[in-house]
Amino acid sequence: MTALRPERESGAHGYGAGDQGTSYGGQPYGVQGAYGDGWYGGAATPDPYGGTADDATTRLPPIDEETVALRIPDPPERAVREEPPAPGGRAARRKAAKKRQGRRGGSHKAADGSSAGRGPDDASEGASRASAGRGPDDASEGASRAPLSRVEARRQARARKASPAVVASRAIGEVFITTGVLMLLFVTYQLWWTNVRAHAQAGKEASDLQQDWANGERKPGAFEPGQGFALLHIPKLDVVVPIAEGISSKKVLDRGMVGHYAEGALKTAMPDAKTGNFGLAGHRNTHGEPFRYINRLQPGDPIVVETQDTYFVYKTASTLPVTPPSNVSVLEPVPKGSGFTGPGRYITLTTCTPEFTSKYRLIVWGQMVEERPRSKGKPDALVS
Repeated sequence: MTALRPERESGAHGYGAGDQGTSYGGQPYGVQGAYGDGWYGGAATPDPYGGTADDATTRLPPIDEETVALRIPDPPERAVREEPPAPGGRAARRKAAKKRQGRRGGSHKAADGSSAGRGPDDASEGASRASAGRGPDDASEGASRAPLSRVEARRQARARKASPAVVASRAIGEVFITTGVLMLLFVTYQLWWTNVRAHAQAGKEASDLQQDWANGERKPGAFEPGQGFALLHIPKLDVVVPIAEGISSKKVLDRGMVGHYAEGALKTAMPDAKTGNFGLAGHRNTHGEPFRYINRLQPGDPIVVETQDTYFVYKTASTLPVTPPSNVSVLEPVPKGSGFTGPGRYITLTTCTPEFTSKYRLIVWGQMVEERPRSKGKPDALVS
């Protein structure tokens, strides 16, 4: 059977109200324009959505072939945001629908390799990703710069390479830096580490020597080169250092000890000799530097030599500030330049001068004033 169109019933879609004869806008079906002009072959009545009446019928609910009663439509699968209809006719609405579909349908690859179906936001996002990490100047420069040819690229690569002069200056600078670091390490070793090591070695030698004396294991007499046999005290300078046989740098002097001139033409007397000159040598700088401040000794300052059995006390007599290293006459039994006029029991201290050089020698002389057995205790020079 032929079903009535639901929209023409009274109050079906809200387009009209009242009895069944009322049509859109309140006009009855029998009025001119209702059938002849409005719906059946006449001029098309404007549709409220911007189209014609025929277009409006396309948006009506599907006709139920069995009944014309109202029914609850099936719920939509997902909510779709309603958009106002596009103005114009059917062709305009199709274009608008295609545009909406393009905005909602995601991106897909177009034939030319570009991304189709992306909105302005997606385009701006891609542009921002592409230019991430680059400033506006870099972006404009990259957009305007043409790709370099192979010849131009090689030319620029050669221009970026350092010239031989630059390479040579860098190498010389590295050599200077390395040399400076090595010199600094050497100075640190000489001025600090040699003293630390020499003080430790001299302290151990003095302790061993006193321990041997206490045990009676070391007797007066001839000593081997490098062997310690006495202790030198300079109270004014707070110096207590072992005295070893010989003046070898490796065996004696560099180990922080004082050496006794006991070989060849430079051989001098021992402290217990009835007459003679007891000659000693020591470092003024580095390696324990026991004689660093002997230039401060004044006439009358005591110098004490301690052996296993005896204390030998000397008084400072005179000083020779500068003399050549070849002046060995300062070690003679009656040293020249000392002011002594005849044989006696003397002591001579020799070291390098000026400080941190070995160009000249500094000489200090003393004369024995007391010989005191250890059994009687320390002399006044060490007690006070």
